[in-house]
Amino acid sequence: MTNAQSETLATVTTPSEREIRIERTFDAPRDRVFAVYTDPELIPEWWGPRGTRTEVKQMDARTGGDWRFIAHNADGSQTGFRGTYREVTAPVRIVQTFEWEGMPGYVSLETATFEDLGDQTKVVTVSQFYTPEERDGMLGSGMESGMNETYQRLDELLARLADG
Repeated sequence: MTNAQSETLATVTTPSEREIRIERTFDAPRDRVFAVYTDPELIPEWWGPRGTRTEVKQMDARTGGDWRFIAHNADGSQTGFRGTYREVTAPVRIVQTFEWEGMPGYVSLETATFEDLGDQTKVVTVSQFYTPEERDGMLGSGMESGMNETYQRLDELLARLADG
């Protein structure tokens, strides 16, 4: 891995026994980053690791709206994810539930904040789990490598959008 690649990795910490905190800075203004997070037409261009095609089945990015994505994996398998937006405050904050359909009933609460750094945006996501075991299961699932690939794809999309 080159220095440039390591600089773009997200920082993942565990501030409490039931939380995961992820921090990543993107080279795009806050309005653009927030718009990409909430546009169902753009989600398939960046959501999920490389080799995965994401299908947006439902996405009503407003407070009280629901979302559901299906990830079509390279091996032909499918993985469903869903949740409800508890708060959408453009361009500052998104609070939503997150549930992997492979383990129904295990719902985390994710709060993403978008900090305006001028030509850059710092996105901080805190996921709150019901138990420490659920948090540890997420950490052990390979989520960090998949998330970093997802964020690299988001970098690429933001660069394309900047080029017009």
